[in-house]
Order: sequence, then C-alpha cells, then structure tokens
Amino acid sequence: MITVLCGGVGGAKLVDGLAAVLPDPSALSVVVNTADDCDVWGLRVSPDVDTVVYTLAGLASPMQGWGITGDTWGALEMMERYGFPAWFRIGDRDLAMHVARTARLREGRRFTDVTASLAAAVGVRPRVLPMCDEPVATVVRTPAGRLPFQEYFVARRAGDAVHGIEFEGVARARPTPEVLSAVRSASVIVIAPSNPLVSIGPILALPGMRAALAASPALRVAVTPLVGGQALKGPTVEMLRGLGMPAEPSSVAGMYQEFLDVFLLDERDRAAAPAVAAAGAGSGRRLTVECADTVMADAPGRRRLARDLLRIARARGAAVPPARSE
Repeated sequence: MITVLCGGVGGAKLVDGLAAVLPDPSALSVVVNTADDCDVWGLRVSPDVDTVVYTLAGLASPMQGWGITGDTWGALEMMERYGFPAWFRIGDRDLAMHVARTARLREGRRFTDVTASLAAAVGVRPRVLPMCDEPVATVVRTPAGRLPFQEYFVARRAGDAVHGIEFEGVARARPTPEVLSAVRSASVIVIAPSNPLVSIGPILALPGMRAALAASPALRVAVTPLVGGQALKGPTVEMLRGLGMPAEPSSVAGMYQEFLDVFLLDERDRAAAPAVAAAGAGSGRRLTVECADTVMADAPGRRRLARDLLRIARARGAAVPPARSE
C-alpha cells in the first residue's frame, strides 16, 4: 500500500498520477490536511479534502485548481445580494458538497466516515482520510494581526508578511485510527509537494504523528515543493522567508529529517543535492537524494512523476507493483 500526506492542489495532482498508474487505486491512501477548514455561510468547508476528492473524481477545474469544472455562481451572487461575504468563492455544484458534509456532521457522524461516503458517491477509489476528526485551525501571524488561514490566503491574497504560524486545537486532536493504520501498513509513504508549513505542517503537528512516521517500516519519500527557487503554486517561498528560513529544498528536507529516507529533488536543482542530503540527515540517519522532473504541468506529467516515484521505491526494495502502461 502507498500512503500520501498532502494538502490541496499540488498534492492532489501527484495523488491523481499515482491513482492513474497503480494497478489497484484502492491500494492508495491519502492523508489530507484539514487545518485549512473553515465555516462559510454556516457550512463546513474542507478545501484540501475537496480538492483531492474532486481531482480523483475527474471533476476538478483545471483552470482554477480548485472547485468543480464548469461550475456556475448563482448561489454566490444571491448570497452577496443578501449581504453575506462572497470573497470565498463557492460554486453551485461545489455548494452541494458543503451542504452534504455539514448535514452528516450534524447527525453526529465522524468526519472520516463522512468524507469516505462523499468520495465514494463521486466514484473515488483511493481512500481519502482527513488527518483527524477534531477541528484544527491554521492561524497566520502577520503585521495586521493574527489571521485565520483563509482570510490570509484568499481574502487578502497571501499578501501579508508571515511572522508565525499556529495550529489552534492541534494539542487536543489525534491522528485517526485509519490514518495511523495507513502509516503503519504502508510499503511507501510519500510526502507530497505541498506547502511544508501549512499543508504538511499541521499533519506532522498532530500528537504522535511524527513518532508514527519514524516507526513505520515504509520507505519514506518527500517530493520537493520548490523548483528553481520558486513554488509552482502558493506562498511557500514567502512563508519560508518570513519565518527566517532559506527558500530552498534543504529547508524542507530539514523539517522531515527524523523520519525521511529519500528526498526527490527536481532535476533543475541537481546542484543542491549535497545541501539537501546534509540538511535531511537526522541523528544516525542518512538521507538519499534522487532527481527527476517534478513539474506536473498536465496529466502525462502527473503520471510521469508517479512512475518515477514507483521506480525509485522499487530500487530501494519497497514492495510496490509495476506501474500500469499507458
């Protein structure tokens, strides 16, 4: 089994590539960040979970990277006329996901079970697992004050300097039994090319999660979120610099050093391999650095990277099946 830890768009692309090339997509488990979740119009919205589900279901908008392709905006326009804020854009078809989720949660069902039923309803075969069932909220410290993540990221377009990041409620949360099982039983664990601070960071901040990853017998591989000193999407570079860290793959490798076995660096950054290996080497641990084209510009690019990951895993002795042919 392969388990992927991921956030939204970038992680969802890699997950989609793996689902496309694995002989059995149901052998793929996806542990998704939920600290971006928020309430909009009284509805519970889980942006990263929804992006993963929509991408795997073939519904995601390729232009936006979020939401549903071809969606309309009638409900949003009417809510704005009624005096509700409309900066968090929810399409008409997307709205159904949030209504369904909120209704099921109010019935007392677990977030994990609700997510499984919603994903199954749109034909998703991999297991999509929220990182926890308890609410956790990312808060960004900026010169303008402490901002909920969606206000910082969407309403203010990630334009504020970042002085700190907090995960409210994380001390009371726990990885679900399903998440821990996915970590313990995996032959390969992949850290997706998602923002290491606000997408992967909340998952790793859950009590017991780093220890579970360190104890897992799986081969643990991280894919770089930076290429040529830039993030392909999102404010990763600005956040790293705001927190006093170089915006380099070595900084990312250092965040995962106590459990990581392999770091997949983009081939354009091959010269950075020694620095990455040094930064990611934990106490008594050696980090192997591999290079590949990590840019997933289209569906073939997603499948290419997925195949490279499987090839690297097999070369390291992990029990993974050969990728399906085109």
